Amino acid sequence: MTKSAAPETKPETKPSEPVKAAAAPPTGDKPAAAAPAPAAPAPEAKPAAAAAKLATPAAKPAAPAAKPAAPAAKPAPKPEPWDSPLVAALKAQYGSGIRESSIYVGQKYLVVDSTIAYEILLRMRDDERFDYLVDITAVHYPKRETQFDLIYILYSFHNNERIRIKTQIKDGETLRSAFAIWPTANWLEREVFDMFGISFTEHPELKRILMPEDWKGNPLRKDYAILQQDQEWVKINLGIESGQ
Repeated sequence: MTKSAAPETKPETKPSEPVKAAAAPPTGDKPAAAAPAPAAPAPEAKPAAAAAKLATPAAKPAAPAAKPAAPAAKPAPKPEPWDSPLVAALKAQYGSGIRESSIYVGQKYLVVDSTIAYEILLRMRDDERFDYLVDITAVHYPKRETQFDLIYILYSFHNNERIRIKTQIKDGETLRSAFAIWPTANWLEREVFDMFGISFTEHPELKRILMPEDWKGNPLRKDYAILQQDQEWVKINLGIESGQ
């Protein structure tokens, strides 16, 4: 009878021992130096231009350009003497009655005494061919003894020339109307009468032309307040209080 083989016995294995820690260095030896920590990365260098910009303070904005100086004011024009055969003839005839003969900014004018003003106007039409009376106006100087300048503007179609004849009168004095010389003086003298209160003798119908007949005062006199209204006239004729 055959015997079965005995089972093969395996060597007994021991459980693995834990790994022992490394032996401590001998007492007298110094510990090994620790490895240095890695250095921090150097900051990235900025471009030179950017660095210079940061280092240099920002420049201030340029001051606005100064305004150019105003040009010097031109001197006011002044009258210049006017000498001509006409002026010489008038001075020879009327003497001191011709008070001034001048040219101002190209405009010829004569200043004559009020007593010969009508004669001068008549001569200017008949002898010098100033056949058109352009205008009659006045200027008020309330502080002057002869408060009013009266100005006649004449034109010659034949000579294509203008001339001014001026005269001065006191407040309340009258002048002879130029209507007989130039019919256009009719309405022109009425306007001077209305606005300044200057009267003209021998005028065909001297009355107001702009303001109502019963209006009080003369609006272009310098002693007439610029906002003055005839309160009574407004109330009576318009039935309202003046807005001034």
